[in-house]
Amino acid sequence: MERRFELRKEALLAEAQVDAEVFRGTLARLEAFIEPFAERLGGSQRATHTLEFVSGLISDVDRKNAESIAYRHDQDRKNLQHFIGQSEWDHEPLFVELSRQVGQTLGQPDGVLVFDPSGFPKKGTESVGVQRQWCGRLGKVDNCQVAVYLGYVSAQEHALVNTRLYFPKAWAKDRVRRKKCGVPRTLRYQTRHALCLEMLDEGVGEPEPGSVPESRPGNLL
Repeated sequence: MERRFELRKEALLAEAQVDAEVFRGTLARLEAFIEPFAERLGGSQRATHTLEFVSGLISDVDRKNAESIAYRHDQDRKNLQHFIGQSEWDHEPLFVELSRQVGQTLGQPDGVLVFDPSGFPKKGTESVGVQRQWCGRLGKVDNCQVAVYLGYVSAQEHALVNTRLYFPKAWAKDRVRRKKCGVPRTLRYQTRHALCLEMLDEGVGEPEPGSVPESRPGNLL
């Protein structure tokens, strides 16, 4: 890894250190945070699975997969695996709720939107969109997935509010691999700039009830 990336990594790790007091009451706060998102999925069982899975992700379980998390809650793995990997639910309302909360908490008249791609290393060939491409986390070209993120930044704080997985041309043309990995037919190749514009066109949230947005719908624009 190049020295400049090593220095940036060291700085990020230093910023990530937090006081132990921050974690007091974490599970209760997490449950309160998740509740409005879980409600948008529909059904009490989905809400329960959502809380169980997210709490498992921040637990001390060695392998953060559905099977290990289900066993941690003394449950059969099939129900949680089905919820995560096979059940049909729409992710868009979750992003709407997230941007609404960010707008309420961090919204400022001079806030700005920031778009940025980020790669995450992967092994193998079956993670959707994976290929050899530039991976900023590694500081080199390597096997990875890339996503484009939309963030909101104000003088108060910053937060991510939306994301799109970059779907390369090679994947878009490979019918066999698409079918094997369950890629929807509607998913097509788009440049990263097009993904940014798509997120922007969607708006980043819903207006508060009774409010009249001045430009676009959304609490951040």
